[in-house]
Amino acid sequence: MKKLKLEKYTNEDFEKYFGLVSDESVMAQITERAIPIDEAKVNYQKLLERNGRHELFGSYKVFDSNYIGLGHVTVNEDNPDEAEIGYMLLPAYWNKGYGTLIAGALIELAQRTNVKKLTAVIDPNNIPSRKILLKHGFTSKKVCEIGGLPGEIFGKFL
Repeated sequence: MKKLKLEKYTNEDFEKYFGLVSDESVMAQITERAIPIDEAKVNYQKLLERNGRHELFGSYKVFDSNYIGLGHVTVNEDNPDEAEIGYMLLPAYWNKGYGTLIAGALIELAQRTNVKKLTAVIDPNNIPSRKILLKHGFTSKKVCEIGGLPGEIFGKFL
């Protein structure tokens, strides 16, 4: 069984982050485009600010023996009983069970907070992510457009 380690992103980790968000295949079902470096730098600063505001909520580097991607548990600032989970994996780690493991680790992390409900948003055509969420007890709540892109919102009570 693979063992994962999660560590919050820090100032020194931009290259790892940029390696994910600049990869068109990784971003195809997230933003439908790779993120250019200037935009990625702005987004990364926001990520670091969110990481600094909370002990457990935030964006994490995910490792087995190597860096494999990003996982996040982001609290809804307007409704602190709710948080969203999400993840991105480097393509070399796709279809190897890592998505399921990361989702489980993020759910466990959320259970250590006061959150009562988790959400996750995917592209409705992302069948592997759909299967992972269903396996972890999420249910589909709504298919809609989110920021001009197709989206499906899943929910789970803790």
